[in-house]
Amino acid sequence: MTIGPRLALRQAQTLVMTPQLRQAIHLLQLSNLDACSFIEQELERNPLLERANLAGLEELRPKVVAHGARHDPRLERVPDQDWAATTGTLPGPAPSLHERLAQQVRLSWRDAGDRLVGAYLITLLDADGRLVPPTAVIAQSLGTTFDHVERVRQTMMQFEPTGLFAHDLGECLAAQLRERDRLDPAMAVLLRHLDLLARRDLRRLQGLCGVDAEDLADMIAEVRTLSPRPARDFGDPAACSVIPDVLLQPAPDGDWMLELNPETMPSVVVNSALSTRVALRARREDRPFLNERLASANWLVRALQQRADTIIRVATAIMRRQRGFLDHGIGHLRPLVLRDIAETVGLHESTVSRVTANKYIATPRGLFELKYFFTTAIPGRAGGADHSAEAIRHRIKTLISQESDGKILSDDAIVTRLRKEGIDISRRTVAKYRDALRIPNSAQRKRDKALIGLKPEA
Repeated sequence: MTIGPRLALRQAQTLVMTPQLRQAIHLLQLSNLDACSFIEQELERNPLLERANLAGLEELRPKVVAHGARHDPRLERVPDQDWAATTGTLPGPAPSLHERLAQQVRLSWRDAGDRLVGAYLITLLDADGRLVPPTAVIAQSLGTTFDHVERVRQTMMQFEPTGLFAHDLGECLAAQLRERDRLDPAMAVLLRHLDLLARRDLRRLQGLCGVDAEDLADMIAEVRTLSPRPARDFGDPAACSVIPDVLLQPAPDGDWMLELNPETMPSVVVNSALSTRVALRARREDRPFLNERLASANWLVRALQQRADTIIRVATAIMRRQRGFLDHGIGHLRPLVLRDIAETVGLHESTVSRVTANKYIATPRGLFELKYFFTTAIPGRAGGADHSAEAIRHRIKTLISQESDGKILSDDAIVTRLRKEGIDISRRTVAKYRDALRIPNSAQRKRDKALIGLKPEA
């Protein structure tokens, strides 16, 4: 066989990503604020673009009536066109970590001495949430006993966020595991030998903990889920105002009507008069630049119109699938995945994902991100209908909110309740959903209800 160069013809299909196609894909996944910022940059770069007169384009605004989705008159608590009430008002500044801890101190003790020790310990916290001075030094500074300070400190280690007021990393992690009821003897040994874990001396750790390699790997994985610096992790992100991209309101005939929010819909047009006047006076060497600017302006206008049409199509398909949510609330959300909407509107799943990213819809039931309506399916019992994971989370939250002081539901009790309602779910899934809702376990809830019953001194 002779090896040598040769010429051959081959025909193949390839997808070429032109710069305009890349920009169109990028424009589709932008939020309304980012899209407006992008438009501002294009207006500065392209003299042939100008802002559209929205008053004159009112009839061209995409509107879709969701036929068959009859609305409940009780949901008309939000006046038409008054979407400020839907978006809500911005909350005030969240309390600081020290303020939260001081409030927990007031709820935990009636004794003035215990409160004094608790308040002093709060002032000694470092940036990671640990106490640098030893307990004996703190007791000497306060003129009290070691046991008194240690008793208060052990209670405060259970404060939210768990793991504060520890003297070292092992004690911090142990407090978090104790709250999860996962501090078994093997895990306690592991926390006492974190130096071996840092050196990756796993063989010695196995011998000390008395476990095999698989169990040790699970223990290490669980330790990695803990927070080594609980004070740094404290605090919610700053609240920001969210403006809806899509508005859902009752139509005059009793159906639901979807439309793009005119206040956030970026819209530009080509200045045809300027384009014609400049073209008549342009020199030969300037015409390529003028043609390129005109083509870019026409493309942007078409891209924005296509973006608006795609958003309204996807939003309409989502709300038609979630009519139960509109009529009855979160508990009637249906399982929904990207593939379902992609098949309905004739788009690719990646396109649907880009459309729903950073897009919000204002409904009489509140303001929601479009991705909120995509939830996984939990199978029903005995071949029954599937249930939305979000609806199950809402049901778990409702069950816990209806607890009485004398009867706190454990995860097993919640599983039993849900299975009676036809939802086949495991205890691990219930615990995972409860953690996602930031609801403590039954033991912690019982302690919290006991603390609420104690009124702080005036």
